Amino acid sequence: SIRGELAPRMDEANVVFEKTGLSAVEVRAHPGLLRQAIYNLVDNAVKYGASGGVISLSINAEGASVRITVADQGPGIDERDRSRLFERFYRVDKARSRETGGTGLGLAIVKHIALAHGGSVRLEPESRKGAAFTFELPRS
Repeated sequence: SIRGELAPRMDEANVVFEKTGLSAVEVRAHPGLLRQAIYNLVDNAVKYGASGGVISLSINAEGASVRITVADQGPGIDERDRSRLFERFYRVDKARSRETGGTGLGLAIVKHIALAHGGSVRLEPESRKGAAFTFELPRS
């Protein structure tokens, strides 16, 4: 499981993982690619969320769509960076990215996986501290 794979890093970052919503729902998607997209979103939340914070993953079905939202309690994302987040190799904070690893490809990969399946991904408007990304796919 994604949670199991990232558990050592979650422990190191002192974050709690919470899953809410549906436990299973059918979508039209390649299982490996869907897993990669969710992994990338959770991995980013672990890297950039607040130490001692909560990372939440929620799965909800609404109409013809399934929404998977991953949220953290980190510092959030500055308005000037929001339009470029899904570009390949784009990093919000170059120094922090070197420190935490990564190539700046994670969110670009998520975007391409979503589009390849007739879906979308977006950064939710900030209503509180942190970042929340919603990955949306058509239901089966």
